[in-house]
Amino acid sequence: MENPITIKITILQPVHKVWDYFYNPRHIVKWNFPTSNWHCPKAESDFREGGRFNYRLEYKDKSFGYDFAGYIDEIKILESVKSHLDDGRKVEVKFNKIDENTTEIIEIFEPELQNSIEMQRVGWYAILDRFHKYVENN
Repeated sequence: MENPITIKITILQPVHKVWDYFYNPRHIVKWNFPTSNWHCPKAESDFREGGRFNYRLEYKDKSFGYDFAGYIDEIKILESVKSHLDDGRKVEVKFNKIDENTTEIIEIFEPELQNSIEMQRVGWYAILDRFHKYVENN
């Protein structure tokens, strides 16, 4: 990875639940957006090595949206997933089991060139924090 950005969060739930909520499309549509004026109306995933994923993120007023899409390169069940986006950037998500009811997620991703590093870090962390709240409250 070139100049990766790393973010992490600790979730008070078992690793198997965190894993399921992170990769199951029926959950992804509930949390995969940065703020309440966004939503994720569609999430598709062929969750296997070589499989494709596509998550649609949009402003609720439909004034702007984009597909977050790519391919899964490597899966280590309940440990990590490596993937690459359609623009070639790489993403790795690690799941560290702290204890039976605590999981740390670490996301490592290559930044894109249009937005500042800090803006990307804040945006990705906002989505990860929304995920954290969703998993702990459902």
